[in-house]
Amino acid sequence: MNIFNFSLRLNGFPLEKAREELAAIQEKNDRDYDAHIHDKRQAIFQYHIEHNPYYKSLVKTSSYNDWNTIPVMTKRDLQLPLNDRLTKGFISKNVYVNKTSGSSGDPFIFAKDKYCHALTWAVIQNRFGWYDLDFNTSKQARFYGIPLDKKGYYKERLKDSLSKRYRFSVFDLSDAAFEKHLNKFKSTAFDYINGYTSPIVQFAKFLNRKQLNLKTICPTLKACVVTSEMLFHNDKLLMESSFGVPVINEYGASELDLIAFQNPDNDWQVNSETLFVEILDKDDNPLPYGEEGRVVITSLYNKAHPFIRYDIGDIGILSKQSTLRTPLLEKLVGRTNDIAVLPSGKRAAGLTFYYITKSIIEDDGKVKEFVIEQLEKHHFKIIYVCNDPLSEEKIKAITKEMETYLESGLTISFEKQDHLKRSKSGKLKQFTSYVTDER
Repeated sequence: MNIFNFSLRLNGFPLEKAREELAAIQEKNDRDYDAHIHDKRQAIFQYHIEHNPYYKSLVKTSSYNDWNTIPVMTKRDLQLPLNDRLTKGFISKNVYVNKTSGSSGDPFIFAKDKYCHALTWAVIQNRFGWYDLDFNTSKQARFYGIPLDKKGYYKERLKDSLSKRYRFSVFDLSDAAFEKHLNKFKSTAFDYINGYTSPIVQFAKFLNRKQLNLKTICPTLKACVVTSEMLFHNDKLLMESSFGVPVINEYGASELDLIAFQNPDNDWQVNSETLFVEILDKDDNPLPYGEEGRVVITSLYNKAHPFIRYDIGDIGILSKQSTLRTPLLEKLVGRTNDIAVLPSGKRAAGLTFYYITKSIIEDDGKVKEFVIEQLEKHHFKIIYVCNDPLSEEKIKAITKEMETYLESGLTISFEKQDHLKRSKSGKLKQFTSYVTDER
């Protein structure tokens, strides 16, 4: 029995209808596809202008002339009661309601109409199908957070059981915990791994230290899908070596949809069936393919709640090989609030020097994890997990490299901890700046 699909239908999400529409979209030729995207974005804008008083007050227009003149929405525009933002005809009882993770610093409650949410799952199932993974039949090894209160804990465990998933907690990344994980892989025919990048990287490091290959321990394993956190090239190589299966990069947002998914040709293919993704400059002007800017997304099917030219808070680049039908995400640089402002006024993406430091700090495998905090414009703190403190030689090498790539005169402090603090969901924020960007 297809329990996963059945549970969606039972909760009023018309999955079969959504899958039929998705297939019809994908069958269009290039010319019809381009027209489809233009028509859908115009239609969703007009729908919310006519039926959503809040969106009309935000946009202050009632006509569609030039798409590029439509104002960009931000998360802060949506931090008011949900009922004040819902479109006419929708109430909290007849929509899908959830809350964003808050990783951007601006959490809010959002809604999708039930058909839109069914389309979300149709797209996800379609992408996983590229790798012969089926939510109804494929067994998932799930590396996610889990509520620690008794009711929440057992609720998630029940959902996992019904969805052919087994959840590995990301709050304990000790070798003792990983030994238990390993025993579970020995006794369970998992088809794939799915979850947050950083704990899965730590599991791969554990296997590497043990000189073990997961595929030989769990021969049914087909793939590993990572999401929600940055995936660095060297980490991907390590995981593929330790797991013996392809590592697939997923990029999504709970309030929108699956945004991009690595296809079998190793391209990060953007979802153009239910979303329209733009890269904009600081003045909200569209940038050509190949240039770096803000990721701004329109949900083409959500009638319950407007997400039109919505600034998701990320910085990225669409490849020059992109088309309207098949946009390709060349690079996801990081979040807009992950920008370091330096004493000279220079600005740098925090994950850039996180990556620089990573190449030095983890070269001997002793440091398990680390994060970087910017306390003042000149002061950066590296918090790391390791059995022994970093050597003076390594501290000098890190300081030198950070000054080389950023600027001289920086203060770099180091703090050893037994474990890193994660969010309630289990995610790890790799760079945090406490300096206000006054630009």
